[in-house]
Amino acid sequence: MSPPKINVTPLIDVLLVLLIIFMVVAPLKPSVFTAKLPSEPVIDQKDMKAHPDALVVSIDRDLSLSMNEFRGLGTPDDPTALTEKLKWLFRERDQRSNDKKVVFLRAPRNIAYGSVVKVIDAVKLSGAEPMALQIDRLD
Repeated sequence: MSPPKINVTPLIDVLLVLLIIFMVVAPLKPSVFTAKLPSEPVIDQKDMKAHPDALVVSIDRDLSLSMNEFRGLGTPDDPTALTEKLKWLFRERDQRSNDKKVVFLRAPRNIAYGSVVKVIDAVKLSGAEPMALQIDRLD
C-alpha cells in the first residue's frame, strides 16, 4: 500500500486567484474620508437678553466682581460683598417661594485660575446650587 499524497496544486491556484482579486480591488477602496461639518452659527449676542432670574457673576478685566446690574462687589481676593449680595438675593427668592439658586460665572481667559477658584468658592459659600461656568468669547 502506498502512502497518501496531498495534491496542493488546486489550493495554490485558488490562493493565486484570491491574491489577484485583492490586488485589483485594494486600490479602489477610499483611503480618505471627508466629512462635511456645519459652519458655526452666527449669533448676535448683543441683542440677547438674559432671563431675569439668571444670576451671572462676572470677573472683569480689572479684577472687579459684578453680578447682573450690580457693580463693585469686591475682587477675587476679597469677595465678601459678592457673598453677602448673593445671600440677600437667595433669602429674597426663598420668601417668594422661588428656590432657584443657579449662578453662572463668566471670566476672561487671561485671568489666573486661582482667582476664578476663589470666586467659585465665594459663590458656593453663599448657598448657590448648582454652580456653572459660562462660556463666552471674552478673550
